Amino acid sequence: MRDLTLRAVTAEDVPALARLNDDAVPAVNELGADGLTAHLPECELALVAEDDGDALGFVLAVAPGSAYASENYRWFSTHVPGSLYVDRIVVHPAAHGRGVGRALYGAVDARARELGLGVVTCEVNLEPPNPESLAFHKRLGFRRVGEQATKGGSVVVALLSRDIG
Repeated sequence: MRDLTLRAVTAEDVPALARLNDDAVPAVNELGADGLTAHLPECELALVAEDDGDALGFVLAVAPGSAYASENYRWFSTHVPGSLYVDRIVVHPAAHGRGVGRALYGAVDARARELGLGVVTCEVNLEPPNPESLAFHKRLGFRRVGEQATKGGSVVVALLSRDIG
């Protein structure tokens, strides 16, 4: 990568980011452009990572107190209140191992600190399995604080948390 840049997601980014997201199914749930557009106002942080104008990944995070209806967000609201919840982080497969995910999580940590929050939370699929993401999150210091079945039992997730101090 010549020059990785993180910037706020704009309406112009939505079609490309929706494709990136939907290509990552089942690691994340499908959104489409309409779903992504509807979700962005709920996000405290919505960043795209790009290199030379090419979108390599993005992150969406939701702050405490949101009305976001996600089963996983509600679990964290109850069990790990006061955390910045990473709803999704998606990195283009060609950019895996190039520091994009770490850079996005660095921005999440910085925003959490600005909000006075000391914890970042997220979930990773166990069924269908996503071992690469579990390993990545473990390397970043996340620990499992719970597990739950969602979507009527069709998806099982590991609920992860990391203190950022």
